[in-house]
Amino acid sequence: MTSYTNLTFDEIEVGATLSVQHTVTRDEVNLLSLVSGDAATFAADEPSRQACDSWCEGVGAEALIHGLLKRRLPGPGTRILAHELQYDHAVLVGESLDATIRVASKQPPNRLVFECEVLRDGDRVLSGRVTVAAPLRHMTVSQVETPAVMLRRNDVFGKLLRACEAAAPVPCAVVHPCDHDSLMGAIEAARQGLIDPVLVGPRARIEAVAAEAGVDLSPYRILSTEHSHAAAERAVALARAGEVQALMKGSLHTDELMAEVVSGSSGLRTARRVSHVFVMDVPAYPRMLLVTDAAINIAPGIRDKMDIVQNAIDLAHVLGVPCPKVAVLAAVETVNPDMPATIDAAMLCKMADRGQITGGLVDGPLAFDNAVSPEAAQTKHIVSDVAGQADILMVPNLEAGNMVAKQLQYLAGADSAGIVLGARVPIVLTSRADSVRSRLASAAVLKLLAMAQAKAPVKGQA
Repeated sequence: MTSYTNLTFDEIEVGATLSVQHTVTRDEVNLLSLVSGDAATFAADEPSRQACDSWCEGVGAEALIHGLLKRRLPGPGTRILAHELQYDHAVLVGESLDATIRVASKQPPNRLVFECEVLRDGDRVLSGRVTVAAPLRHMTVSQVETPAVMLRRNDVFGKLLRACEAAAPVPCAVVHPCDHDSLMGAIEAARQGLIDPVLVGPRARIEAVAAEAGVDLSPYRILSTEHSHAAAERAVALARAGEVQALMKGSLHTDELMAEVVSGSSGLRTARRVSHVFVMDVPAYPRMLLVTDAAINIAPGIRDKMDIVQNAIDLAHVLGVPCPKVAVLAAVETVNPDMPATIDAAMLCKMADRGQITGGLVDGPLAFDNAVSPEAAQTKHIVSDVAGQADILMVPNLEAGNMVAKQLQYLAGADSAGIVLGARVPIVLTSRADSVRSRLASAAVLKLLAMAQAKAPVKGQA
């Protein structure tokens, strides 16, 4: 492990000089662009990528100078006080830079002024002066190994949030928000203009959580109920009456809420089977990925699967995918009479051929690898418009779906949003493990669906 030991103010003489050579890498460009907000670096088209290959218009060269000062001369303990720098040229990936810093003056008790210059093949990229506070005592620090970083080039959730900006917040019943995470998730979604929350649950408990968090609930409507069962019943009634256009689960159990949603006499059923979709932003995958059903239907039959696929296709349309590609997953890519998942996959494909499933391309059975990897599909000689480029993964059962979704989250670094489909209104099932980003993304999906359903009600809605 590399260590750096500083020089103190008293040890540094005017004229002391340090030079280093550095080659610009693609990862450095991407990371600095992410920090600086230069989102264009992540553009999908090649001309935009080429135009954005510059090292953050000089910011990278400046970072190189700062690194020399804070690691080498004076080194650890150095504070940057001010700089006057001029940027003459951009730097491209793969180009080699020569950076030099020289002590121009000393100002007791510990101020140093450095003349700085960065050259590329003799051409000046950056020049100017940087003023630092040098350390007064010795210090040694170890260089921490740079962690692997996966950059999200798709910005799936950012696109969803931006798609919501122009529309008014959606009236949404937040069911039993009686813990910090569920209440603050709803409040943050309201602050972002995604929902107009109606807080349904025991008023005293909701207000106690808000008081502990220092949140003012006066802008929000509270409908007090005795307990969580009553909160679920009241929220569903609000949706049936059209007073809210969406539901968001709070701190009650999912079964409590969904029992009211699917109740035959007073629930929110439609002609469709209710199902759940994870909307996923997977760093290593070049497009948004939907996984269904990993939360509601434990062991769906073929009729249930037909609705599950159709629900996911309809959601993909709302999220901007005009003709989603559905991969029906199994352990293998051939039909095997001893493996029911492959039989169901073949049936779903034929249903799509006959117009029983519409709006997307359906293919299966496909194993996970050849559903998402063009190379795997090619190796196995699979000729398909879906294989290797799926937008939707239709899983055989809940266990398989839950495993796929959780593995993508915890091993592949995926962000996920979740939504329940097939009811009269969209429903978000939040989890304690959800990040703020995931909660907001789920609320964004909810808002887009509610907007779409307001224009075209769900099939079978009374």
